[in-house]
Amino acid sequence: MSADKRKPVMVIGLGRFGGAVARTLERMGHEVLGADTDPRPVQEFAPDLTKVVEADCTEMATLERLGIADFEAAVVAIGTDIEASVLTVLALSDLGLKNIWAKATNEKHARILERTGAHHVVFPEQRMGERVAHLLNERLLDFISFGDEFAIARLAAPEPIVGLPLVTSACRRKYGVTVVGVKREGEDFIHAVPDTIIFPHDELVVSGRIKDIERFSAI
Repeated sequence: MSADKRKPVMVIGLGRFGGAVARTLERMGHEVLGADTDPRPVQEFAPDLTKVVEADCTEMATLERLGIADFEAAVVAIGTDIEASVLTVLALSDLGLKNIWAKATNEKHARILERTGAHHVVFPEQRMGERVAHLLNERLLDFISFGDEFAIARLAAPEPIVGLPLVTSACRRKYGVTVVGVKREGEDFIHAVPDTIIFPHDELVVSGRIKDIERFSAI
């Protein structure tokens, strides 16, 4: 997510997803206000975030007391309590926040969040499940998918292109993927160019449609 570093971000719900978002934003230089109705995560995250409060953010009055007008963005990371998730998004929207991110547990939940004011809806469990499934493929070493069936992956160089310059192997024309970079043992990643020759044990960074990357990794 993007946010103005001059303004704080509110993260509501400090479970596994919300806690990871909050800590990452703090490391990136944002001021982060974390909120949860459970005192245990409030205590746990107190040393790590700018401020942490025990609060029910489904109420507009609570959000106003917390100074929501000073925030650039909010992340609603409430998981199992769908009612609280929706009411929190609605309250933030009614207060005029222009950058609301929300965690959804399923498609129906996502549609409700969008209709009540969420600008961005994410499915962290689904994305992680897809990532793990792809990483079970022995050739795929890392995998990041995007919402439009596009992905970037790191993988072991497939045997048919080893020993050839990229201009000859024609990965984009034959397989629909673009080789962005190459990593050799003991060396840093280099940007791939048409004359780059692929050696045995090279690792590649490739981009393309998910199904094309899957097919390329299996050749």
